[in-house]
Amino acid sequence: MQLSDLKKYYAVIFLTFIVMVSVSLLGLTYNLTEEQIKRQEHEQFLAHLTKIFPDMDDFEFENDIYTLYDNGDLEGYAFFASTPGYSGEIKIMVGLANKETIKGIVIISHTETPGIGTRITEPPFISQFEGMAIDLVSSEIDTLTGATISSKAVIEAVSKMAMEKVALLD
Repeated sequence: MQLSDLKKYYAVIFLTFIVMVSVSLLGLTYNLTEEQIKRQEHEQFLAHLTKIFPDMDDFEFENDIYTLYDNGDLEGYAFFASTPGYSGEIKIMVGLANKETIKGIVIISHTETPGIGTRITEPPFISQFEGMAIDLVSSEIDTLTGATISSKAVIEAVSKMAMEKVALLD
């Protein structure tokens, strides 16, 4: 190969080298931060659980359902639900006191309109679920004026998923 032939391939060789270095650095960064990311996700998960079940000290996981315990006694069940809202996906953690009653819900993430759709995260709406019989959720929980789509989506997701998960517990 002559020097003129190498000049033709210089850009390709140089870009290939840059890509290889970049991919290696990206992989190294992922490996260095993976454990910390998992730990933070677990801490967030526990924080959401303790909002609904403050006395919970242990849990088991099966069929996408968390069975929660307090000093060995059954405290309740928890699971995740998600639904499309007005502006995007709404992720919810639902806690059941038993197979018939909702203990509470936590909106984990959403992209709803600030000041309007975000009211689905506030106590006037969220607290309606506490102590509500699962079979009454879709008919007894009030939607939010101005955030009807978002609140209705949460209500329907909680009702549907609670019924599905309770069926798995039997």
